[in-house]
Amino acid sequence: MEKQTILIVEDDPDIRDGVRILLTGEGYHILEAENGLRALELMRPEVDLVILDIMMPGMSGLRVCEEIRKTSTVPILFLTAKSQESDKLLGLTAGGDDYLAKPFSFAELSARVKALLRRYCVYQGKGQTDMQTENKTLTLSGVRLALDCNRVWVEDREVDLTETEYKILKMLMQSPQRIFPVQVIYETVWGEPYYYVSNGTVMVHIRNLRTKIEADPQNPKRICTVWGKGYRFAAGEERMTR
Repeated sequence: MEKQTILIVEDDPDIRDGVRILLTGEGYHILEAENGLRALELMRPEVDLVILDIMMPGMSGLRVCEEIRKTSTVPILFLTAKSQESDKLLGLTAGGDDYLAKPFSFAELSARVKALLRRYCVYQGKGQTDMQTENKTLTLSGVRLALDCNRVWVEDREVDLTETEYKILKMLMQSPQRIFPVQVIYETVWGEPYYYVSNGTVMVHIRNLRTKIEADPQNPKRICTVWGKGYRFAAGEERMTR
């Protein structure tokens, strides 16, 4: 099996070396960048995951993330010394998929890396033979979603979603009109216990998702908020196709 490629972007050489040694020992192919500009030079389609420090001199990790998101849906795991909820939301708003505050244990880093890579490879279908003509799709309210890979079309225009956004959308579309509480969304998509501060994480991803699939994100017609209860996908014609 071909090794998965991880790009580590970290200005602290000790942290970068430690992460590289850990992940190399687990069989990953590692690329390293000491700053944001070098990270963008190393970005290529073969990269399966980016581990990105937020606080770097010159180009910040947030800016790097925004640049990567212009061309790629690769999962991005932020590393930062900041642990406040507002800093986490900034990273997620910029397009990040997960967040790990320093200092962190290598066991926790390894678990998050494996979870992000597993979801990315499943939903993107990386490493598998291209069989898009046989993919099952779900169409609802003008949105068509491939059920076995991260591909989504809105009114026949393909849109790029991160794997987290895709997983949320898939969950909502598979049970239209069902109201999903934030706790259910968070624990299902992130696979972690829910805490009150997780509300902001889900809210940011819903907002990003709406900007991609709604004609007017300020007045959403597809992903609706049910105040005090959660979110649901609007009713409409639903069909399964091959």
